[in-house]
Amino acid sequence: MLAVKDINLYYGASQALRAVSVSATMGRITCVLGRNGVGKSSLLRAIVGLQGIAGGSVTWEGNEISGLAPYDRARRGIGYVPQGREIFGRLTVKENLETGFAPLPRGERVIPDEIYDLFPVLKGMLRRRGGDLSGGQQQQLAIARALITKPRLLILDEPTEGIQPSIIKDIGRVIRMLAESGRMAVLLVEQYFEFARDLADDFAVMDRGEVVLAGPVADMVESDVRRYLTV
Repeated sequence: MLAVKDINLYYGASQALRAVSVSATMGRITCVLGRNGVGKSSLLRAIVGLQGIAGGSVTWEGNEISGLAPYDRARRGIGYVPQGREIFGRLTVKENLETGFAPLPRGERVIPDEIYDLFPVLKGMLRRRGGDLSGGQQQQLAIARALITKPRLLILDEPTEGIQPSIIKDIGRVIRMLAESGRMAVLLVEQYFEFARDLADDFAVMDRGEVVLAGPVADMVESDVRRYLTV
């Protein structure tokens, strides 16, 4: 399990996170909700090691990891799909997938067939450049690249952003399937309430750098959550 406890994060003199705690459990999906600018992406960046924290702890599988570099966290089974996808536009789809080999031992550096089962569209596009794909196809590629690393924790930052509805449904189906396999925990940031409500097992709502609501989705009061999502 991932356990983030009371972390603080600063950008210069500006405090982005204030004593934030959140968790993610194997076989379950935890969704972090909130408006733009409330610290959701900063939280994910702190977990994967792209941004240092000023206090608190990040524990994964019983080990404190807040002092580890991002590549060491990847080697420990933490996969990350950043906001905006950040695929390599000049590399082919196959080459983009192969960048996921970096944290793996040499003997495990193969693209498993499961990737093409989850994202069939990619199999016919292996020689196409990543920059030539549509936004939805790039998002599928970004998730597939993260899965190549064989994560036990999959972190996704706004996977539905700028994606057509049909592919949003496909991505939701894949995320649910991955969690239900029991092999990984899933933590995602999302702005769209319906997507999060229908997909997540647990939720946390952020406002002004703090977690203001959290718990199982079964106990969620929709009106309370929506109050923190409307502008």
